[in-house]
Formats: sequence, structure tokens, C-alpha cells
Amino acid sequence: MIVIGFSFLRIVLPNKCNTSSLFCKRILYNPATLKLAVHKYFMSSFTYFLKLITQLGIRQLSLFALYKLGLKMGHYRRFMTVASNQLSVISYQLLFTLPSRESLLQTLGEDGKEKLIIEADEVVAGKFRMFGGELVGIKLTGDWQSAHWTDFEDGKIKLEGDIKFIWEPARFGWAFILGRAYHITQNEKYAEAFWKYFETFSESNPVNIGAHWMNGQEVALRLMVFAWALHVFPSTEKQKTQLLQSIAEHAARIPLTLVYARAQNNNHLVTEAAALYTAGLMLKNKTWRALGWKWFNWALQNQISGYGEYIQHSVNYHRVMLQSALWINFIKQDVFPVNSSQALSRSAHWLFSLLDSASGSTPNLGSVDGALILPLSICNFHDYRPTVQAAARAFLRTNLQSGIWDEMSLWLNLPANERIINSDDYLTDNIHGKNSWAYLRASTFKSRLAHMDQLHLDLWWRGINIAQDAGTYMYNAAPPWDNPLVTTRVHNTVMVNGKDQMTRAGKFLVLDWVDAYSKSMIEADENILICTQAHYRGHNYVKHQRTVTAYRNERWIIRDEMRTYKEQKRVFLLHWLLADGEWKIENREQGIEISLKSPHGWITLKIYATFQPFNLQPATISLVRAGELIYGQRDVKPYEGWVSHTYAQKSPALSLAVEVTSTRDVEFVNEFIFPR
Repeated sequence: MIVIGFSFLRIVLPNKCNTSSLFCKRILYNPATLKLAVHKYFMSSFTYFLKLITQLGIRQLSLFALYKLGLKMGHYRRFMTVASNQLSVISYQLLFTLPSRESLLQTLGEDGKEKLIIEADEVVAGKFRMFGGELVGIKLTGDWQSAHWTDFEDGKIKLEGDIKFIWEPARFGWAFILGRAYHITQNEKYAEAFWKYFETFSESNPVNIGAHWMNGQEVALRLMVFAWALHVFPSTEKQKTQLLQSIAEHAARIPLTLVYARAQNNNHLVTEAAALYTAGLMLKNKTWRALGWKWFNWALQNQISGYGEYIQHSVNYHRVMLQSALWINFIKQDVFPVNSSQALSRSAHWLFSLLDSASGSTPNLGSVDGALILPLSICNFHDYRPTVQAAARAFLRTNLQSGIWDEMSLWLNLPANERIINSDDYLTDNIHGKNSWAYLRASTFKSRLAHMDQLHLDLWWRGINIAQDAGTYMYNAAPPWDNPLVTTRVHNTVMVNGKDQMTRAGKFLVLDWVDAYSKSMIEADENILICTQAHYRGHNYVKHQRTVTAYRNERWIIRDEMRTYKEQKRVFLLHWLLADGEWKIENREQGIEISLKSPHGWITLKIYATFQPFNLQPATISLVRAGELIYGQRDVKPYEGWVSHTYAQKSPALSLAVEVTSTRDVEFVNEFIFPR
């Protein structure tokens, strides 16, 4: 019993105490207390395991366990060493033709061409814009020595910092910039730069050695870039042979650990299957081709919901999936099954419906990891029009108005369709005002999700994201930046008793999912353009119902009704993450009024709490910017008052909170008034 108790303390209380403390001794040498502690520990573990099985499914957990077993037993190290030594490229075939320089130059225009050349020259000079953000050096080497990738994966070798900073340069996404610049200018320096970087990577990262081989998705993304590069850059016979051999080595790395991608059941499976299919076609390998085609179609049919939303509930990962599909659609020599085609149509529709026509951006929904796997356009990371245009042409037989974002469609050989639709007029369930629109988050979950954001509201006006989603920032930073923007607290919704809507069980794991439901309302008032209502029932005996109404006179009313089913004291925190800028707050008789200065005039937000006021304590109002309190009172978290539009980048925003304590129901009324 003493040994069990000691193990319990070492596992459960490593930072709380040590075995010499009085508290621990009382547990350790008191049989009754020890029995209770051990019982609670195992019951907690059993409950957690039961939730994993019921909410994630036995299939995913079994596949993950199988992957971990193979890692532990050294199976991947033995098998891959043998497989890589037996590789040889006998023949290959090209998969596509290049677009005409004339069409590209016409689409880019002089300004677009100049911007592309500047970016390509940055890459030649050894720099690229990581995650679409700041310029950093292209580092493709590491102190790997002769360490097999499994040594990094199982933790035998520790890497300092965020692994994404190591992986991103070696995805070779910047090679698309070099290739596009070479194609329109025929300047040899861009081709020479690619071959120089390829040689550096190959010499410093032999097959299966080092951190760049430890993740199947990283290998897959690099493979697809190499396949594209073979078509674009001129090469000597030696260079071509080396590149084909590298493609084969990359492809051989994927199948054995495809079990991990299947366990994740997300973008890993999509990209790895796409890469296998690519290598199978190019190198005429029937096994890779069949395996890639099978799992790519399986992913489309099982990861895209009936409404078109991707399984990861993220706009950024949705784009990764769609760009993978666009790549396969471009090179494929097989016909998509009907169910796959229908899934792709739904997914293209979903992204189209979230596009802000004035800016080309979308809501910052879900996890944003900075991925842009097909940068075939001069548009920036936040501009989704290149992908929406290409997906609309490929899977919806329609398109946006033409623009500089058409470059991706040219590279993917997707001609314009006769049917042209402006995203403002696109058929969608989103709420549209005269010069504004909103996205009300209400989803049902059948998969792993990242953000606890039910009933979050994104509000856009004239291309400005007025009420916004904080995004992600970083996955692997030290506290408090260890992926904190997944919480309910930072989203535009109401939090009860300081608790998230669901249970955060790990850095990338959320349990106890709460589903939300929405419906359109029919209103007799002729001044109302549209009205939508959504609700969810939380784990704290509270039902949150949010009604969003858009009026003709550039006015929005968002009504939050918090219905309680068990009388007790509760704290209701209404939060809005607003665009940064000049502001002013005034207290009114019924609530507050905050004014925000925009390029088009002052925007007003009025908030007041009503409903059984005799049970209310006076509301506490606060405003935080960049982690610092600038108005009122609040226990400020360092991550409040920030918005992250891409990975590892953050900008100040205004975090407005209204806190009310009540034993009964509470209603918040929020009114946004835009200048006419």
C-alpha cells in the first residue's frame, strides 16, 4: 500500500508536494486517507478513459495505440531502413502542363508581377515569410547527426522551442514563389536557388534521419512540392534523378505510419493520402496510387459534414483540405466517386459562404496554424479568394468576379465559368445586413474539436472585422501562451461561472462536447432584414439562447437569454473582442455605450442587462488591450485583448467584458449601430 501511495503521489501531485511534506505523510501513512486518494485517482482515470472511448471512438484510440506500439517496439526503424535501401526509380511520367506566361502576366498586372519578383528575390537571399508573417531565414539543417526520426518522435532526443518553426522552412512552400517567378521571367537565378536549397536539404537530412522525417504530413507536403518543382524548374539529368529519388524516398516513408494519420482522422490523412497518390502516378507505382486514392476518398467522405464543414472546425484547416483536393483534381487520372464529388461541392460552398467580399478574409474560426500548402497566388495569407475561386470553378461550376486571385486557377488549369456570383449575394445561412454581415457559430460535433466557441458571433462591416475571433497564436509556447485562445473566455459569447463550455482535456483535446442548434426566424417587422436564433444547453443548468437581428438602418441587435434550471448564485460574463483603435466609454442609465472609431466613422455598441433586476448585482464593466487593463475592473489574463491572424503572430485588440452576478435568469441586449 505504501508503494502504491508513493506512486500515486509521484504521478498526481508532482508539483504540489513531496514525500517529506506533512500533507503527503498524512496521506501516505493513513490507510483510510490513502485508500480514498487512490480510489479517486483511479476513478478519475477510468472516467477520463471512458470519455475518450465514448466521445472519440474505440477505432481512433486503437489505431493510435497501434502506432505507439510500433514506435515502442522499434518496428518503424527496422522496416523503413530496409525499405529505403530497396528503392529505385525505373520510370516516371509528368502529370500536368504549365499555364501560358501571357495569361499569368495579364492576371498579375505590373503591380502583381513586381510583388512576386520581390518575394522571389527574398527567397533567393535566404528568407521567406513564415506562416505568411514576418521575414525569417530559410533554415534546412539541424544538429541531427545520425539520429533516426523515431528518436525524436518517442522523446529520446528533445528539441528546443516550437517544432513548427523547425518544420515550416522544410515544407518548401517558398519553392512555389521561386517557380512562379521563374516561369514568368525565365531568370535562371530562381531555378538555381531551388536546386541549391534542395541539395542542402538532401545532404543535411538523409532519408529517415532527423526531425524533418518524424511526421508523415511534413514528408507529404514536401513531396508534393518536389513533384510540382520537377515540372517547373529546368534541370540537369543528375538533378532530375536526385529529385525523383527523393520523391520515392518521401513516398516510402508514408504508408507504414499511415495508421497515425488514420488515428488523427484530420488533415494528416488528407495530405498523406494526396502525396501517396501523387507519387504513385508520377513514379507509376500502383500500390502507392491505389493506397493514396483509397484513403483520400475515404477522408473526403468521412471528414466533411453534411453541411460542408471540415472535421477540424477550422477555416484554416478547411483550406488545407480544399487545396489538397484541388491538387488531386488537377493531376488525377481517376474519376472521383459520386460521394467524394458531393462532399467537395459542400465544402466549397461552406468556405464560399464565409468569404468577406470587401477584404477576401474569413472569420478566424478554430485553429489557425499558418498553413498555406499551395501558395499559387500573390494574395496574402489572410486572403481566401484564390482558394474560393479555384474551388468554385472546380466543384461548384461557378466563380467570383475575376481578379488578381485568379492566378491559382490558372496554375490548376481551371477556366472561368459563365456563372459569376458575388459573395455578398451568395446563398448562405449567414446573417446579412445592408453593408454588414455576421457568422453565428452553432455546430454539432461528431469529431475532435479545438475551440470552445458555441454561439460566438463574428461581425463584419465594410471589410472590417468589428467583432472578431482571437484565433490561435501558438500551440507549443510556455504558459500562459500554451494554446490559451481555445477557451470560451476569449470568444464573443457568454461564459458562466468562469468555466468553459466544454472540458479541455489536453493541448489539442476537448471532451464533453456541447452541441448548438440554429434556425431562421420569420419577422413581420418590415425594418428587419433577417433574424437568426441559436441555443445550447450547458453542463451548469443554464440554457444560452442568442437571437441576432439585422435591421435596414445599419443596426444590429444581439439578445442573449440565459435561462437557469436550478436556482443558485452564478456569474455571467458577456465578452466581445473588438477591432483595435480609438475608443470611448460612457455609462448610461441601463448599461454602457462604447464608441469605436473606424475609417468610415464612429461605430457604437450599447449593452445592458435586464430580466428580474431584483436578483442582479451591479454589472462590472472592463476593457483590456494587449493583456493590460485600460478601463474598469477585471482579473486580467495575459492572453486577453489580443488577436492572432496567423501562427506565432499577434496584434492588439479590445476585449470588452460585462460581468453580472445573479441567482436567476439574465438577459443581455447588445446593439451595434453603424454609420449610414
